[in-house]
Amino acid sequence: MTLLIGSLQLGLLYGVMVLGIYISFRILNVPDLTAEGSFTFGLAVSAVGAVSGHPFLGLFGAAAAGGLAGSFTGLLQTRLQIHPVLTGILTMSGLYSINMLVLGGTPNLTLIGKDTLFSLAVAAGGGMDKELVRLGLSFLAAALCTAFLALFFRTRLGLCIRATGDNADMVRASSINVDRMKIISLALSNGLIALCGGLIAQYQSFADINSGVGILVVGLASVIIGEAVCGRRFVTMGLVSAVFGSVVYRYIIAAATKADWFPAYMLKLVSALIVTLALALPAIREMLNVRRIRKAGKGGGADGIHA
Repeated sequence: MTLLIGSLQLGLLYGVMVLGIYISFRILNVPDLTAEGSFTFGLAVSAVGAVSGHPFLGLFGAAAAGGLAGSFTGLLQTRLQIHPVLTGILTMSGLYSINMLVLGGTPNLTLIGKDTLFSLAVAAGGGMDKELVRLGLSFLAAALCTAFLALFFRTRLGLCIRATGDNADMVRASSINVDRMKIISLALSNGLIALCGGLIAQYQSFADINSGVGILVVGLASVIIGEAVCGRRFVTMGLVSAVFGSVVYRYIIAAATKADWFPAYMLKLVSALIVTLALALPAIREMLNVRRIRKAGKGGGADGIHA
């Protein structure tokens, strides 16, 4: 039971990060590799805030830090015309040093004995089960972020961002500042990713400089799993499916770990294989359809000759 609840908690918390990945990957259609750096940036800022006795301020600072990182990536893409993949790599690399600076030059920081969002919620729970309180807080974080984005993408600004992802040239012809839309969307995306890092730091009561390694693969896997189950009908459903995919991904990892199929250090490889398989599904389906049509054509041709 502890494993089930713990996986659900992590799935919902990481769902906030997956929402950020969904914005850049599906809505904006821009490959953004900033995620690994911005996740750790938010984690470090949140941890330092909690150690200083300001866990809530730490979370706001985490989101703002991620927004700044995303804005910088957007400026590199739009103002300096650097390739989107390279801008993400440059920002991610630079953030490693900044994250070490935020953590005080140490690779990790413990929050044990410090007030965090989760410890304060448990204390205010009035004797409620600790895991249920943490689960409720995780669900609230994922639900609020999903609801905010669902409403945001129905506003004029949100619709402009969606249109930019669909057809930037058409949007530019409509006198909409495409560069501004890209910067705002990347700031929003990385703000959510960093906020997730901040929540994870306070959830697990420690921050580590390497926590963001492979986080982009985790986010992509969750997005694709959610779409495979729920489909890609409209944005609100896409946001919900992203969080759902995050939960499913956590249960897949938990099941694989529990079954002792492979050592813990193989989890990144498993994540990469899941993403590869999910991305290859459309091509596999197309190959199967072509093969089926060819077989049907051969069967029809043989029947016609026989007749």
